[in-house]
Amino acid sequence: MKVIVAGSGGREHAIAYTLAQSNSVEEVICVPGNGGTAFESKCRNVNPSEREGTKSLSFNQAFVKIAQEEKADFAVIGPEDPLAEGIADALWSAGIPTVGPKAKGAALEASKDVAKVFMNKYGVACAESQTFTNKDAALAYVEEKGAPIVIKADGLAAGKGVVVAKTLEEAKNAVQDLMEEGKVGDAGKKLVIEEYLQGVEISVLAAVSVTPESAKTGKAAIIPFLPARDHKRLLDGAQGPNTGGMGAVCPLSDVSAETMAQFEKDILQPTLKGMIAEEMDYRGFIFFGLMLTKNGPKALEYNVRLGDPETQAVLPLMQSDFAALCQAITNGTLADFTLEWKEGFQVAPVAVSGGYPGSYKKGMPITINDSALIMTGAKIFMAGAIVDRRKSSSALVTSGGRVLACSAHGDTFDDAWNKAYTALKSISFDGMQYRKDIGLPGAAESN
Repeated sequence: MKVIVAGSGGREHAIAYTLAQSNSVEEVICVPGNGGTAFESKCRNVNPSEREGTKSLSFNQAFVKIAQEEKADFAVIGPEDPLAEGIADALWSAGIPTVGPKAKGAALEASKDVAKVFMNKYGVACAESQTFTNKDAALAYVEEKGAPIVIKADGLAAGKGVVVAKTLEEAKNAVQDLMEEGKVGDAGKKLVIEEYLQGVEISVLAAVSVTPESAKTGKAAIIPFLPARDHKRLLDGAQGPNTGGMGAVCPLSDVSAETMAQFEKDILQPTLKGMIAEEMDYRGFIFFGLMLTKNGPKALEYNVRLGDPETQAVLPLMQSDFAALCQAITNGTLADFTLEWKEGFQVAPVAVSGGYPGSYKKGMPITINDSALIMTGAKIFMAGAIVDRRKSSSALVTSGGRVLACSAHGDTFDDAWNKAYTALKSISFDGMQYRKDIGLPGAAESN
C-alpha cells in the first residue's frame, strides 16, 4: 500500500514512522514532511510549493491533487487546520479513504463553543461555562464569578488561546488581550469562559469510526489508547511560560483502571452517543484533554486528531499494526479491532530552540552522535527541523521552536527516563533547551 500523510511536525514524523513499520505499507508520502521524514525508511517528502501543478494551490487543494497523482490507498491527516477546512470531505469525494473527521466533526476542535454545546447536550462530564461575543458582558461575568477562572478563545489558536487566570486582574487582561487586542486574531472574537477545575491533567487519544451507516448497524466505535501526559510549561517543576508541549510520558502510574472506567462511562460513551445522534462522519482520531478532579475525570477539550507531543510517546507502545488500525477506522471495522500494547513505559522529552515560546533563531545546525544514540535504543522524532540542501543533502537545521522529541522505551519508567535523557545528550544545536523532569513527581501541571 501507499499512504499519504499531511503535516510537518513531530506528530507527523511519528505517524509516518509507525505506518512504515507495517509490512503492508510500501511507501509513506509526507506532505510536506520535515527533516526527520526526509531520511525515514520507506518515506518520501513532497513539498506542494515545489511541485509543478500544486505551487499556486491552497494546501488542501494541493494535498488532494498529490494524493490522486500518487494513487494513495489512504490518507492520514496530522494537524487540525486542514481538517477544520474540510480536507477529509474533499479526499473522500475524490475516492481516497481518509483518517481524519469531515468538517462537521472537526468543528469539535475548531470551535470551543461548538464543543461545549455538544458536551452539555449529550451529558459529557465537563466544566461549567458560558460563551461571549461581547467584551463588556465577558468582563461582567468574570467579575461576577471571580478567580481562578479559565478564559478560552473560541477558535483555533495553535495552543495559545487558553489562559488559566489565577487573579481577577489576570482574567480581565486575558479578555482584553483576546477580544480587544486580537492576541490570537479572529479566534479570540468569541470567548468561552469556564469554571476552574482543581486536579491534574491527562490526555487520552483514541481511534474513532462513526458514520450514519455504522450507527445503524451498531458498529460505531471509539477505542481509547493508553493514557498519557503532556508537560506544557517551559521550565522544570511546571514553571515558566506555556508552550506547545515540552515532553510526554505513557502510560501513567497515577491513573487507575477505575478512573479509566469512569472516563469511558462519563465522557467517552456520551461523546460516541453524540456523534451518532448528530449523524457525523467521523473516521479518525480524537484527543480527550481531561482534568482528574476529586469528583472524577472532566473533559477540558476535544482535539480532532492525535496530540503533539503525546503521539511521540504513545505510538511507539502500540503493538498492533498501525496501518491496519487506520484501515479499520476508514472501512468501518474498528468495533471488531483488537488493540494491543507493549509492556513498559515510553518517555519523550522535547528539545526546543533558545527563546521559545517567544522569538528564536532558525537555521541552527543539528548534530547527532549516532553511535551514542543507538546505544540507548531511543528514537528521535523531528519537528522543527529541515534539510538545508545549500550545505549538503544530509544537513539538518532547526526551523521551529519545538525542534525534536527523543522517545525511549523501558521496562520500567526509570529505565525509559534514563534512556531518553541519555539519548538527548547525543544531540546538540545552538540554544538547545529542554526540561530535565519530564514524568517525574512535581513535573505535571496541576490546578
